[in-house]
Amino acid sequence: MARPQLPDLLGAIRAFDGFGAPTLETTEDGIPYLVNEFWTAGQRQAPALHEVSYRACFKPQLPEFFIARLTAPGEAVHDPFMGRGTTPLQAALMGRRPTGNDINPLSVLLTRPRLAPPGLDAIAAALARVPWEAGRIERDDLLAFYHPETLRRLSALKAWLAEQAPLADSRPDPVLDWIRMVALNRLSGHSPGFFSGRTMPPNQAVSVAAQRRINARLGVMPPPRDVAALILRKSRSLLSEGVPPPHPAPLLLTGPADSTPAIAAGSIALVVTSPPFLDVVQYAEDNWLRCWFSGIDPSGVAIAMHRGEAAWAAMVRDVLAEQARLLRPGGHIAFEVGEVRGGKVLLERLVWQAAEGLPLERLAVLVNSQHFTKTANCWGVANNRRGTNTNRIVLLRKPKATPAR
Repeated sequence: MARPQLPDLLGAIRAFDGFGAPTLETTEDGIPYLVNEFWTAGQRQAPALHEVSYRACFKPQLPEFFIARLTAPGEAVHDPFMGRGTTPLQAALMGRRPTGNDINPLSVLLTRPRLAPPGLDAIAAALARVPWEAGRIERDDLLAFYHPETLRRLSALKAWLAEQAPLADSRPDPVLDWIRMVALNRLSGHSPGFFSGRTMPPNQAVSVAAQRRINARLGVMPPPRDVAALILRKSRSLLSEGVPPPHPAPLLLTGPADSTPAIAAGSIALVVTSPPFLDVVQYAEDNWLRCWFSGIDPSGVAIAMHRGEAAWAAMVRDVLAEQARLLRPGGHIAFEVGEVRGGKVLLERLVWQAAEGLPLERLAVLVNSQHFTKTANCWGVANNRRGTNTNRIVLLRKPKATPAR
Protein backbone atom coordinates (compact mmCIF):
# COMPACT_ATOMS: atom_id res chain seq x y z
CA MET A 1 0.00 0.00 0.00
CA ALA A 2 1.43 3.35 -1.00
CA ARG A 3 1.72 5.80 1.86
CA PRO A 4 0.08 9.15 0.98
CA GLN A 5 2.13 12.30 1.18
CA LEU A 6 0.97 15.16 3.41
CA PRO A 7 -0.82 17.24 0.76
CA ASP A 8 -2.74 14.11 -0.32
CA LEU A 9 -3.73 13.37 3.29
CA LEU A 10 -5.14 16.80 4.04
CA GLY A 11 -6.62 16.95 0.57
CA ALA A 12 -8.36 13.65 1.17
CA ILE A 13 -9.73 14.92 4.48
CA ARG A 14 -11.02 18.08 2.83
CA ALA A 15 -12.65 16.02 0.06
CA PHE A 16 -14.10 13.40 2.42
CA ASP A 17 -17.83 12.82 1.99
CA GLY A 18 -18.21 9.24 3.16
CA PHE A 19 -21.43 10.06 5.02
CA GLY A 20 -22.87 12.43 2.44
CA ALA A 21 -21.70 15.76 3.79
CA PRO A 22 -18.75 17.97 2.83
CA THR A 23 -15.91 18.75 5.20
CA LEU A 24 -16.25 22.15 6.79
CA GLU A 25 -13.15 24.28 7.23
CA THR A 26 -12.64 27.08 9.69
CA THR A 27 -9.85 28.74 11.63
CA GLU A 28 -10.09 29.54 15.33
CA ASP A 29 -7.28 31.36 17.15
CA GLY A 30 -4.96 30.58 14.26
CA ILE A 31 -5.71 26.84 14.36
CA PRO A 32 -7.14 25.21 11.19
CA TYR A 33 -10.12 22.95 11.87
CA LEU A 34 -11.53 20.33 9.49
CA VAL A 35 -15.02 19.18 10.56
CA ASN A 36 -17.05 16.24 9.28
CA GLU A 37 -18.38 12.83 10.26
CA PHE A 38 -15.31 10.79 9.36
CA TRP A 39 -16.41 7.49 10.91
CA THR A 40 -19.70 6.01 12.02
CA ALA A 41 -21.55 7.00 15.18
CA GLY A 42 -23.25 3.58 15.22
CA GLN A 43 -22.62 1.24 18.10
CA ARG A 44 -21.02 -2.21 17.72
CA GLN A 45 -19.85 -1.54 14.17
CA ALA A 46 -16.24 -2.63 14.85
CA PRO A 47 -14.70 -6.13 14.79
CA ALA A 48 -15.95 -8.27 17.66
CA LEU A 49 -12.51 -8.56 19.28
CA HIS A 50 -12.79 -4.92 20.34
CA GLU A 51 -15.81 -5.60 22.55
CA VAL A 52 -14.02 -5.28 25.89
CA SER A 53 -15.45 -2.58 28.14
CA TYR A 54 -13.17 0.15 29.45
CA ARG A 55 -13.88 3.65 30.63
CA ALA A 56 -13.31 6.56 28.23
CA CYS A 57 -12.16 4.45 25.28
CA PHE A 58 -12.49 5.69 21.72
CA LYS A 59 -14.05 3.80 18.83
CA PRO A 60 -11.80 1.48 16.78
CA GLN A 61 -12.86 3.43 13.69
CA LEU A 62 -10.70 6.31 14.91
CA PRO A 63 -7.33 4.50 14.68
CA GLU A 64 -8.56 2.61 11.61
CA PHE A 65 -9.08 5.92 9.78
CA PHE A 66 -5.48 7.00 10.31
CA ILE A 67 -3.82 3.57 10.04
CA ALA A 68 -5.37 3.08 6.60
CA ARG A 69 -4.18 6.47 5.34
CA LEU A 70 -0.79 6.86 6.99
CA THR A 71 0.82 3.42 7.26
CA ALA A 72 1.70 0.37 5.22
CA PRO A 73 1.41 -3.27 6.34
CA GLY A 74 4.20 -4.26 8.71
CA GLU A 75 4.82 -0.73 9.99
CA ALA A 76 4.57 0.02 13.70
CA VAL A 77 1.58 1.85 15.21
CA HIS A 78 1.89 3.04 18.80
CA ASP A 79 -0.37 4.26 21.59
CA PRO A 80 1.36 5.61 24.73
CA PHE A 81 -2.00 5.62 26.61
CA MET A 82 -3.35 2.34 25.24
CA GLY A 83 -6.12 1.68 27.81
CA ARG A 84 -8.02 -1.41 26.67
CA GLY A 85 -5.72 -1.65 23.63
CA THR A 86 -7.94 -0.25 20.88
CA THR A 87 -5.05 1.13 18.79
CA PRO A 88 -2.70 -1.89 19.11
CA LEU A 89 -5.53 -4.32 18.36
CA GLN A 90 -6.69 -2.35 15.33
CA ALA A 91 -3.08 -2.22 14.13
CA ALA A 92 -2.87 -6.01 14.41
CA LEU A 93 -6.17 -6.47 12.58
CA MET A 94 -4.72 -4.41 9.73
CA GLY A 95 -1.41 -6.29 9.59
CA ARG A 96 0.67 -3.60 11.29
CA ARG A 97 3.00 -4.00 14.26
CA PRO A 98 1.09 -3.26 17.48
CA THR A 99 2.99 -1.27 20.09
CA GLY A 100 1.49 0.24 23.19
CA ASN A 101 2.14 1.53 26.67
CA ASP A 102 0.11 2.44 29.72
CA ILE A 103 0.87 3.24 33.34
CA ASN A 104 -2.06 0.96 34.21
CA PRO A 105 -0.88 -2.68 34.44
CA LEU A 106 -4.40 -3.84 33.62
CA SER A 107 -3.90 -2.52 30.08
CA VAL A 108 -1.46 -5.26 29.09
CA LEU A 109 -3.75 -7.89 30.64
CA LEU A 110 -6.67 -6.62 28.54
CA THR A 111 -4.69 -6.13 25.31
CA ARG A 112 -2.11 -8.92 24.97
CA PRO A 113 -4.47 -11.92 24.77
CA ARG A 114 -6.51 -10.45 21.91
CA LEU A 115 -3.49 -9.97 19.65
CA ALA A 116 -3.04 -13.76 19.37
CA PRO A 117 -6.23 -15.43 20.66
CA PRO A 118 -6.43 -19.15 21.43
CA GLY A 119 -9.13 -21.43 20.06
CA LEU A 120 -12.40 -22.16 21.83
CA ASP A 121 -11.50 -25.82 22.37
CA ALA A 122 -8.31 -24.87 24.19
CA ILE A 123 -10.22 -22.37 26.34
CA ALA A 124 -12.82 -24.99 27.28
CA ALA A 125 -10.13 -27.56 28.09
CA ALA A 126 -8.33 -25.11 30.39
CA LEU A 127 -11.53 -24.16 32.19
CA ALA A 128 -12.15 -27.85 32.85
CA ARG A 129 -8.85 -27.98 34.76
CA VAL A 130 -9.76 -25.21 37.20
CA PRO A 131 -10.30 -26.59 40.76
CA TRP A 132 -13.65 -24.83 41.06
CA GLU A 133 -14.65 -26.52 44.32
CA ALA A 134 -11.49 -25.35 46.10
CA GLY A 135 -12.57 -21.71 46.20
CA ARG A 136 -13.11 -19.93 49.51
CA ILE A 137 -14.78 -16.60 50.21
CA GLU A 138 -11.90 -14.26 51.08
CA ARG A 139 -13.96 -11.08 51.42
CA ASP A 140 -17.51 -11.06 52.73
CA ASP A 141 -18.05 -7.53 51.38
CA LEU A 142 -17.90 -8.87 47.81
CA LEU A 143 -21.18 -10.66 48.48
CA ALA A 144 -22.75 -7.32 47.61
CA PHE A 145 -21.80 -8.15 44.00
CA TYR A 146 -21.80 -11.96 43.86
CA HIS A 147 -23.84 -14.94 44.96
CA PRO A 148 -21.80 -16.96 47.50
CA GLU A 149 -21.29 -19.85 45.07
CA THR A 150 -20.23 -17.46 42.30
CA LEU A 151 -17.76 -15.76 44.62
CA ARG A 152 -16.28 -19.10 45.66
CA ARG A 153 -15.77 -20.04 42.02
CA LEU A 154 -14.26 -16.64 41.20
CA SER A 155 -11.88 -17.05 44.13
CA ALA A 156 -10.87 -20.49 42.85
CA LEU A 157 -10.20 -19.09 39.38
CA LYS A 158 -8.31 -16.12 40.81
CA ALA A 159 -6.00 -18.35 42.87
CA TRP A 160 -5.46 -20.81 40.00
CA LEU A 161 -4.51 -18.07 37.55
CA ALA A 162 -2.15 -16.48 40.08
CA GLU A 163 -0.35 -19.80 40.39
CA GLN A 164 -0.42 -20.95 36.77
CA ALA A 165 0.05 -17.57 35.03
CA PRO A 166 1.57 -15.11 37.52
CA LEU A 167 1.62 -11.42 36.62
CA ALA A 168 5.43 -11.40 36.73
CA ASP A 169 5.49 -13.78 33.74
CA SER A 170 5.84 -11.61 30.62
CA ARG A 171 5.02 -14.61 28.40
CA PRO A 172 2.21 -16.47 30.18
CA ASP A 173 0.30 -19.39 28.76
CA PRO A 174 -1.82 -17.68 26.07
CA VAL A 175 -4.94 -19.66 26.99
CA LEU A 176 -4.74 -18.69 30.66
CA ASP A 177 -3.91 -15.11 29.64
CA TRP A 178 -7.12 -15.09 27.59
CA ILE A 179 -9.23 -16.53 30.43
CA ARG A 180 -7.96 -13.84 32.82
CA MET A 181 -8.77 -11.13 30.27
CA VAL A 182 -12.32 -12.35 29.77
CA ALA A 183 -12.88 -12.78 33.52
CA LEU A 184 -11.70 -9.21 34.14
CA ASN A 185 -14.23 -8.06 31.58
CA ARG A 186 -17.11 -9.98 33.18
CA LEU A 187 -16.64 -9.00 36.84
CA SER A 188 -19.43 -6.44 37.04
CA GLY A 189 -22.18 -5.32 34.73
CA HIS A 190 -25.86 -4.85 34.11
CA SER A 191 -26.95 -8.10 32.45
CA PRO A 192 -26.89 -11.89 33.06
CA GLY A 193 -23.75 -12.01 30.92
CA PHE A 194 -21.72 -10.77 33.89
CA PHE A 195 -20.71 -12.60 37.05
CA SER A 196 -22.29 -9.99 39.32
CA GLY A 197 -25.83 -9.06 40.07
CA ARG A 198 -27.12 -5.94 38.38
CA THR A 199 -24.68 -3.05 38.69
CA MET A 200 -23.75 -0.06 36.58
CA PRO A 201 -21.72 0.82 34.64
CA PRO A 202 -20.02 -2.28 33.17
CA ASN A 203 -16.65 -0.60 32.55
CA GLN A 204 -15.87 0.30 36.16
CA ALA A 205 -16.79 -0.92 39.62
CA VAL A 206 -18.93 1.03 42.05
CA SER A 207 -18.07 0.87 45.73
CA VAL A 208 -19.39 -1.86 48.01
CA ALA A 209 -21.63 0.69 49.73
CA ALA A 210 -23.02 1.89 46.40
CA GLN A 211 -23.70 -1.71 45.30
CA ARG A 212 -25.56 -2.41 48.51
CA ARG A 213 -27.73 0.63 47.81
CA ILE A 214 -28.40 -0.65 44.27
CA ASN A 215 -29.42 -4.06 45.65
CA ALA A 216 -31.72 -2.45 48.21
CA ARG A 217 -33.33 -0.15 45.66
CA LEU A 218 -33.98 -3.04 43.27
CA GLY A 219 -34.99 -5.39 46.08
CA VAL A 220 -32.72 -8.17 44.81
CA MET A 221 -29.61 -10.11 45.78
CA PRO A 222 -26.97 -11.32 43.29
CA PRO A 223 -28.11 -14.55 41.57
CA PRO A 224 -25.80 -17.52 40.99
CA ARG A 225 -23.75 -17.40 37.79
CA ASP A 226 -21.91 -20.16 35.94
CA VAL A 227 -18.43 -18.61 35.74
CA ALA A 228 -16.97 -21.09 33.24
CA ALA A 229 -20.03 -20.93 30.98
CA LEU A 230 -19.97 -17.12 30.91
CA ILE A 231 -16.25 -17.07 30.05
CA LEU A 232 -16.92 -19.45 27.16
CA ARG A 233 -19.92 -17.40 26.05
CA LYS A 234 -17.94 -14.16 25.96
CA SER A 235 -15.00 -15.91 24.28
CA ARG A 236 -17.31 -17.21 21.58
CA SER A 237 -18.59 -13.67 21.00
CA LEU A 238 -15.12 -12.11 20.87
CA LEU A 239 -13.89 -14.76 18.43
CA SER A 240 -17.01 -14.78 16.27
CA GLU A 241 -15.35 -12.85 13.43
CA GLY A 242 -11.96 -14.51 13.56
CA VAL A 243 -8.54 -13.47 14.82
CA PRO A 244 -5.95 -10.93 13.63
CA PRO A 245 -4.01 -11.87 10.49
CA PRO A 246 -0.26 -12.48 10.67
CA HIS A 247 1.48 -9.34 11.86
CA PRO A 248 4.85 -8.37 13.37
CA ALA A 249 5.41 -9.21 17.03
CA PRO A 250 3.77 -6.75 19.42
CA LEU A 251 5.56 -4.66 22.02
CA LEU A 252 3.41 -3.80 25.06
CA LEU A 253 4.83 -1.84 27.98
CA THR A 254 3.74 -0.71 31.43
CA GLY A 255 5.10 2.65 32.49
CA PRO A 256 4.89 6.42 32.01
CA ALA A 257 3.97 7.67 28.55
CA ASP A 258 6.81 10.19 28.45
CA SER A 259 9.57 7.60 28.92
CA THR A 260 9.55 4.44 26.79
CA PRO A 261 13.23 3.60 26.25
CA ALA A 262 12.34 0.04 25.17
CA ILE A 263 10.99 1.50 21.91
CA ALA A 264 13.74 2.40 19.45
CA ALA A 265 14.02 5.94 18.14
CA GLY A 266 12.60 6.37 14.66
CA SER A 267 10.80 3.01 14.73
CA ILE A 268 7.16 4.18 14.78
CA ALA A 269 5.19 5.16 11.67
CA LEU A 270 2.08 6.44 13.44
CA VAL A 271 0.92 7.32 16.94
CA VAL A 272 -2.82 7.25 17.64
CA THR A 273 -3.66 8.05 21.24
CA SER A 274 -5.91 9.80 23.71
CA PRO A 275 -4.54 11.00 27.07
CA PRO A 276 -6.39 11.25 30.37
CA PHE A 277 -8.66 14.29 30.27
CA LEU A 278 -7.68 16.44 33.25
CA ASP A 279 -9.10 15.04 36.52
CA VAL A 280 -12.05 12.99 35.28
CA VAL A 281 -10.77 9.44 35.95
CA GLN A 282 -10.32 7.98 39.43
CA TYR A 283 -8.14 4.91 38.88
CA ALA A 284 -8.41 3.27 42.31
CA GLU A 285 -12.17 3.86 42.51
CA ASP A 286 -12.88 2.63 38.98
CA ASN A 287 -10.60 -0.40 38.89
CA TRP A 288 -10.54 -1.75 42.45
CA LEU A 289 -12.52 -4.89 41.60
CA ARG A 290 -10.39 -5.73 38.56
CA CYS A 291 -7.29 -5.09 40.64
CA TRP A 292 -8.58 -7.45 43.33
CA PHE A 293 -9.10 -10.26 40.84
CA SER A 294 -5.75 -9.81 39.09
CA GLY A 295 -3.71 -9.27 42.26
CA ILE A 296 -2.72 -5.65 41.55
CA ASP A 297 -2.40 -3.09 44.34
CA PRO A 298 -4.25 -0.02 42.94
CA SER A 299 -2.46 2.31 45.37
CA GLY A 300 0.80 1.40 43.64
CA VAL A 301 -0.33 2.56 40.21
CA ALA A 302 1.06 6.07 39.80
CA ILE A 303 -1.63 7.59 37.60
CA ALA A 304 -1.26 11.36 37.77
CA MET A 305 -4.28 13.62 38.22
CA HIS A 306 -3.78 16.88 36.31
CA ARG A 307 -6.35 19.17 37.86
CA GLY A 308 -5.16 22.35 36.18
CA GLU A 309 -4.78 23.21 32.52
CA ALA A 310 -1.13 24.22 32.90
CA ALA A 311 -0.16 20.92 34.55
CA TRP A 312 -2.08 18.95 31.94
CA ALA A 313 -0.45 20.84 29.08
CA ALA A 314 3.01 20.27 30.59
CA MET A 315 2.29 16.54 30.71
CA VAL A 316 1.17 16.59 27.09
CA ARG A 317 4.34 18.39 26.00
CA ASP A 318 6.53 15.77 27.69
CA VAL A 319 4.56 12.98 26.01
CA LEU A 320 4.73 14.65 22.60
CA ALA A 321 8.49 15.08 22.95
CA GLU A 322 8.83 11.34 23.52
CA GLN A 323 6.60 10.56 20.54
CA ALA A 324 8.76 12.82 18.38
CA ARG A 325 11.74 10.66 19.37
CA LEU A 326 9.90 7.46 18.49
CA LEU A 327 8.54 8.60 15.12
CA ARG A 328 10.35 7.99 11.87
CA PRO A 329 10.80 11.09 9.67
CA GLY A 330 7.47 11.73 8.00
CA GLY A 331 5.58 9.86 10.71
CA HIS A 332 2.36 11.24 12.15
CA ILE A 333 0.59 11.68 15.48
CA ALA A 334 -3.22 11.65 15.81
CA PHE A 335 -3.72 13.02 19.34
CA GLU A 336 -7.37 12.75 20.30
CA VAL A 337 -9.08 14.80 22.98
CA GLY A 338 -12.75 15.03 23.78
CA GLU A 339 -14.93 17.68 25.34
CA VAL A 340 -14.55 18.28 29.06
CA ARG A 341 -16.28 20.54 31.54
CA GLY A 342 -19.21 21.17 29.23
CA GLY A 343 -17.01 22.25 26.33
CA LYS A 344 -15.57 25.13 28.35
CA VAL A 345 -12.04 23.70 28.18
CA LEU A 346 -10.82 23.18 24.61
CA LEU A 347 -8.10 20.62 25.12
CA GLU A 348 -7.08 20.56 21.47
CA ARG A 349 -5.86 24.14 21.81
CA LEU A 350 -3.73 23.19 24.80
CA VAL A 351 -2.23 20.34 22.74
CA TRP A 352 -1.58 22.71 19.85
CA GLN A 353 0.25 25.09 22.17
CA ALA A 354 2.14 22.25 23.88
CA ALA A 355 3.56 21.10 20.52
CA GLU A 356 5.04 24.50 19.73
CA GLY A 357 8.84 24.35 19.48
CA LEU A 358 8.98 20.55 19.34
CA PRO A 359 10.33 18.78 16.23
CA LEU A 360 6.75 18.33 15.02
CA GLU A 361 4.74 20.13 12.36
CA ARG A 362 1.29 21.22 13.51
CA LEU A 363 -1.07 20.39 10.66
CA ALA A 364 -4.70 20.82 11.71
CA VAL A 365 -7.38 19.73 14.14
CA LEU A 366 -9.72 17.13 12.68
CA VAL A 367 -13.13 17.17 14.36
CA ASN A 368 -15.23 14.05 13.99
CA SER A 369 -18.66 15.49 14.58
CA GLN A 370 -21.40 12.89 14.86
CA HIS A 371 -25.03 13.21 13.82
CA PHE A 372 -26.09 14.37 17.28
CA THR A 373 -23.76 17.38 17.25
CA LYS A 374 -23.94 20.76 15.57
CA THR A 375 -21.08 21.31 13.15
CA ALA A 376 -21.92 25.01 13.08
CA ASN A 377 -21.17 25.13 16.80
CA CYS A 378 -18.52 22.45 17.10
CA TRP A 379 -16.59 24.27 19.81
CA GLY A 380 -19.39 24.15 22.39
CA VAL A 381 -21.97 21.55 21.46
CA ALA A 382 -25.01 21.74 23.73
CA ASN A 383 -27.03 18.76 22.48
CA ASN A 384 -25.48 16.34 24.99
CA ARG A 385 -24.72 18.03 28.24
CA ARG A 386 -22.41 15.37 29.59
CA GLY A 387 -19.72 13.15 28.09
CA THR A 388 -17.85 13.52 24.83
CA ASN A 389 -19.84 14.94 21.93
CA THR A 390 -17.04 15.12 19.37
CA ASN A 391 -13.63 13.65 18.81
CA ARG A 392 -11.03 16.38 18.26
CA ILE A 393 -7.78 15.05 16.87
CA VAL A 394 -4.68 17.21 16.71
CA LEU A 395 -2.70 16.10 13.66
CA LEU A 396 1.07 16.42 13.95
CA ARG A 397 3.90 15.27 11.68
CA LYS A 398 7.59 14.73 12.19
CA PRO A 399 9.42 16.54 9.39
CA LYS A 400 11.16 14.43 6.82
CA ALA A 401 14.94 14.43 6.99
CA THR A 402 16.53 17.05 4.78
CA PRO A 403 18.92 15.40 2.27
CA ALA A 404 22.54 16.34 2.78
CA ARG A 405 24.01 18.54 0.05
